[in-house]
Amino acid sequence: MPNNVFTIRTDGPGLYEVTDEVARWVAQTGVADGLCTLFLRHTSASLVIQENADPDVRRDLDAFFARLVPDANAPEMAYLTHRYEGPDDMPAHIKAALLPVSLSIPMIGTRLGLGTWQGIYLFEHRSAPHRRDILCHISG
Repeated sequence: MPNNVFTIRTDGPGLYEVTDEVARWVAQTGVADGLCTLFLRHTSASLVIQENADPDVRRDLDAFFARLVPDANAPEMAYLTHRYEGPDDMPAHIKAALLPVSLSIPMIGTRLGLGTWQGIYLFEHRSAPHRRDILCHISG
């Protein structure tokens, strides 16, 4: 079975599509009709399935979560005490607590069972560039 860990480099907040990489890996495994589980090994980013046709969806989601949980320097976030790693860190942990860090996607044959407009995204919540690892597993 090919390497089952994907390392995604991010350059700030936003949604980074990983659908093609995961689909290629699933096809290379040769496993048919199973369940692909993706697990993000981080506490300040998330995994989501979202529309992959209109980039405005990604921009709007990013803007919504930035308004929902602003940086720790915003006056409404003055209650936060975890600030050691910067003003974006604790808000990133909050966003990751609200959103999934794992996904389960059925496989049809050796293909992901995603809908026409669905894509798999790593949702980066931190401002600085990061390397994020996604562990992939197939069960049949």
